[in-house]
Amino acid sequence: MEQLADFWTKITSIQIIDIIIALGIIVFFRILSGTFSYMIIRVFKIKSKKAKEIKESAFFRPLKIFFIILGIYLAIVFLRVPLQIDNRIMDIVTKAFKIISVLEIAYGLANSLTSKSTLGKKMKRRLEHKMDDTVFEFVLKIARVLIYIIAIFLVLAILEINLTGLVAGLGLGGVIVTLAAQDTAKNLFGGLVIFIDKPFAVGDWIEMDAYEGTIEDITFRTTRVRTFENSLVNIPNAKIADASVTNWSKMEKRRYKTNLCVEIDTPLEKLQLLKTRIEKMLQERESVFDDSIIVRFDQITDNGINILIYTYTNSVDYASYLKEVEDINIKIMKILNEEKVELAYDTKTVYVKN
Repeated sequence: MEQLADFWTKITSIQIIDIIIALGIIVFFRILSGTFSYMIIRVFKIKSKKAKEIKESAFFRPLKIFFIILGIYLAIVFLRVPLQIDNRIMDIVTKAFKIISVLEIAYGLANSLTSKSTLGKKMKRRLEHKMDDTVFEFVLKIARVLIYIIAIFLVLAILEINLTGLVAGLGLGGVIVTLAAQDTAKNLFGGLVIFIDKPFAVGDWIEMDAYEGTIEDITFRTTRVRTFENSLVNIPNAKIADASVTNWSKMEKRRYKTNLCVEIDTPLEKLQLLKTRIEKMLQERESVFDDSIIVRFDQITDNGINILIYTYTNSVDYASYLKEVEDINIKIMKILNEEKVELAYDTKTVYVKN
């Protein structure tokens, strides 16, 4: 109670004007924090004329928070003498202000290094022909991690923590950490292999082991695949690096192959005409590669004469490929009907011994 009475005595002994000024400083910076942030970003982003674009900048929110904290800090500094605030408390307040400032700057820098940020889009346009999207995303992630690592070291320096001793301590525990994080290290190395070899990129359709789907994201540790059942699978990069991955998105063409077995008593002239018409039909299709067309009588079986139809189409995605196959099959059936050629069926003669 005596301490509370002493504190109240200090409060009542100072001039009311000091408290009003301190509160005014806080309110002033709180109200104008957005304006100050807008003006600073406007100075550094000369080409940006739209207020919405400036407010969506990666630095707008961190700067706004910084000015609010700055107002509180300046108010405490102003009241230091009237309230007779202890030096140790002021030292804690100053360190807290510096730490918050460092973290907000790091947050702003990290947010400016994303593929959706203005700076990220500019960098992407300049490196468009030198670096693909997947590698570019990986580089941005590394840059953001480095920014936060530097921020952590700055915070430790502000807290006056002995970095030399900390690094030495980490060295002593390095063996234990390494043994405990072998799988993580393998996944990180696997991620690095993926970015170097580039077996696939975000948006590609891949198939490996029991997984098949579209790549949604590639992180340091895992690769996220959206399956055709719409589930999301996180596959460790180490597993992908050791597996055989089929990248269906890299297909330049798809194969069409079928066998027609016509009745064995079909006249040779009719077979030749059938072959010519099917070949011509395929040549007239824009989606079919002419130099890949093969229509041949390749086998004579017990049931009939086999006609091999073999070609490639530029319809690579599965839906359009199925549509292409359907169209070709329908046209082949029409040709068979027009030429009155019957398909042979597997027949067997059974002799019954009395």
